[in-house]
Amino acid sequence: MSQYFQEMETLYIILLLFVSIILSLIAIIYKHRYQDKLPNLPPGNLGLPFVGESLDFLSKGWKGCPENFIFDRLRKYSSEIFKTNLFLQPVVILNGVAGNKFLFSNENRLVETWWPEFVNRIFPSAVETSPKEEAKRMRRLFPRFLKPEALQRYIGTMDMVTRRHFALEWGNKAEVVVFPLAKSYTFELACRLFLSIEDPSYIARFSHPFNQITSGIFTIPIDFPGTPFNRAIKASKLIRIELLAIIKQRKKDLAEGKASPSQDILSHMLLSNDADGKYMNEVQISDKILALLMGGHESTGAACTFIVKYLAELPHIYEAVYKEQAEIIKSKAPGELLNWDDIQKMKYSWNVACETLRLSPPLIGNFKEAIKDFTFNGFSIPKGWKLYWSASSTHKNAEYFSEPEKFDPSRFEGKGPAPYTFIPFGGGPRMCPGNEYARLEILVFMHNLVKSFRFERLILDEKIVFNPTPKPEMGLPVRLIPHKA
Repeated sequence: MSQYFQEMETLYIILLLFVSIILSLIAIIYKHRYQDKLPNLPPGNLGLPFVGESLDFLSKGWKGCPENFIFDRLRKYSSEIFKTNLFLQPVVILNGVAGNKFLFSNENRLVETWWPEFVNRIFPSAVETSPKEEAKRMRRLFPRFLKPEALQRYIGTMDMVTRRHFALEWGNKAEVVVFPLAKSYTFELACRLFLSIEDPSYIARFSHPFNQITSGIFTIPIDFPGTPFNRAIKASKLIRIELLAIIKQRKKDLAEGKASPSQDILSHMLLSNDADGKYMNEVQISDKILALLMGGHESTGAACTFIVKYLAELPHIYEAVYKEQAEIIKSKAPGELLNWDDIQKMKYSWNVACETLRLSPPLIGNFKEAIKDFTFNGFSIPKGWKLYWSASSTHKNAEYFSEPEKFDPSRFEGKGPAPYTFIPFGGGPRMCPGNEYARLEILVFMHNLVKSFRFERLILDEKIVFNPTPKPEMGLPVRLIPHKA
């Protein structure tokens, strides 16, 4: 009799789960249809229940043309604002200067930054404050370390690390694959400047889980053992464990006078308090360091790779960059490291870097969430709906950049592009706080690159893929031609 009741109980639980799943599916489908019938929404299509248009959005990136998702719908709906459904969420995509200005100007008033749930699974936050409060804290914290005046003293260190990288990883080689080398370079530099880690073998081991995160962010988010998404979640946990150990040791070293309060951003975070006199705890600091290490090497690694690509393709651009850098080399004593004045002379080189960022931006777009009902261009945006901006909607738009597919550094001479047209680092209060750091890192890389080599692409028709940043499918193999002594 007891076994009978146990079997009935099991059957009841299974039936209850089945009914719950069916009801959940019905609720999602009803909500999906209801959302599409709200009044005065932008034109567009929410697609199928559950998947929406997510597969098309992702596949365009996997195929190397994420902007086609945007431009196909701009043509279809004849509107710079349209609705879709991405990652189980109704999304309104705003395009053009007006859309960029509206989103960046209304951060924390009408919208706030939002990430899909699968990204939050990889980067769970220990912060319980609202995004608005967290944004204020970060704006107070990071500028003190990442503003130009603070970064000036690290230019020599950047140059030293970069020289060593080229000597060890590029020197005495006939051919190299650029993308993995660029990422290892930017990761080594981030470890050195953010955490004061210098041991190459430790940095190499530490970089492995970061690569697993990159590989798993924009895959199909299935958390089963062995899937890229599952490996990314595990890698994030491993990194946090490692960071917590580093943070604990730094606290001890600071207390014993073995570490300097100003030596890097980790010491800065440990010793900085907010307006209420509160300090971040170790877990919160590990969150911020993880984000900085990801952003501080993934995007700039991609940028450096594409700079090599365009310099290899365009000899006249290479010659102009080389000429500018050669003048700086002539002004230096043998072995003398770069300084702030040298960086200020690299105007054409930075124009080339900016044109690279226009054509191949590491950050192709980002999500926001409406925190209240509002209207834009006569269309209603309901509270809770997600919004998305795309760099390509202006970067590759002939309305803002004539011959948008042409590589033309002169676009950035004088006053440069109009406001809200060139947005490789985002904009508004949530603009990437490390944009000045990225500028220095890229320019120091370019200086050491062209003073050492010319180079030729080995795969002329190499495909570009996105996951999540752009990269050449085979990593951009090049043949190196060292300058004659």
